[in-house]
Amino acid sequence: MDKPQRGFWCECWTQDVNDEKGWPALRASFDAYSAPQADRWVAVALRTISPALDPDASDEAWAWLYDGRIDTRRALLRMEPCTVSLTHASTRITWTIRPVLFLPLAHRHGVELPLCAYGFKPRAGC
Repeated sequence: MDKPQRGFWCECWTQDVNDEKGWPALRASFDAYSAPQADRWVAVALRTISPALDPDASDEAWAWLYDGRIDTRRALLRMEPCTVSLTHASTRITWTIRPVLFLPLAHRHGVELPLCAYGFKPRAGC
């Protein structure tokens, strides 16, 4: 990748709904390069966890898979951010998908590392 590329940054967060001061915890992230790839990431996660969800949360998951997914896909094709959420017991699970511009990373052209790289020594046990 030598030029900026449009895509989507996807995240999965959880939060205890009974803990008013608790912060959400990032559980997973994914870089998608198309709208189908982004919504497929959420769909695979929902299908994977749905057998372990309580009945209400499972219903929410399957409702999105059957009906809500098309709305999500349409929004992503318009480059709009999307959120998919459900609550299992006291845990709120939220997937976010945001349009982004992925920037290329600088590449090292020489075979030798810069001198400063040799100043860092690995420690035992790390």
